[in-house]
Amino acid sequence: MTALLEVNDVTKRFGGLTAVKGATFTLQKGELTGILGPNGAGKTTLFNMLTGFMAPTSGSVTFNGAPLRGLAPYKVVNSGMARTFQLCRPFVGMNLLENVLVACMSPRAHQDHDKEERARHLLEQVGLGGRGFEPVETLPYGDLRRLEIARALATRPDLLLLDEPFAGLGSSEIEPLAQLIKRLHREENLTILLIEHKLREFMALVSRVIAMNFGEIIAVGPPEDIVKNPKVIEAYIGKTEDAHASA
Repeated sequence: MTALLEVNDVTKRFGGLTAVKGATFTLQKGELTGILGPNGAGKTTLFNMLTGFMAPTSGSVTFNGAPLRGLAPYKVVNSGMARTFQLCRPFVGMNLLENVLVACMSPRAHQDHDKEERARHLLEQVGLGGRGFEPVETLPYGDLRRLEIARALATRPDLLLLDEPFAGLGSSEIEPLAQLIKRLHREENLTILLIEHKLREFMALVSRVIAMNFGEIIAVGPPEDIVKNPKVIEAYIGKTEDAHASA
């Protein structure tokens, strides 16, 4: 079966610093996969290369059978890939409905003849129904996260990338958002690739993990295998005392 996304030997260098080195993996349609790694592992740099915000130094990215390297971000969106960011970026001065309506103008959403109805449906879908006329500036941060997801969904993506969706959220906000992500994956048959630092929530959410450290992929597998992987354990907590003693 042809993969939805193929990343082959992708590397990104900034002068003498290699932020991502030889990343290679595939995503099949319908997967909910997470990229795991400590700060500085290269996760967001990888996201930026997949979505056109950075060009790889070398390597290739193929999505839906077509090469992505060199495409501008808006062309990546038009190809069927949408993302959210670590920091929410709403259109200030607009209300919630208008924020989503802008994204409904994507070429992939051409079949949505009633854009306003589509935008209202998306707000309802992410738990913001009935609040379309609220100014975006009044939203608490947890609701901004939901708005970001609604805007990404408005482009009708085949692949949704979520960059730390739980960042800045309190414990009471994380579980409902995790349930929303699971529901979108299940009901919309949406392929999702996400980055997250909150390990417990991350492992409960995804079915496959791509673990990174110092710019390299060090392990790929189901969560129950990744949590026992020695390279992953070392990346997060360092070598054990036994390892030091035997060195």
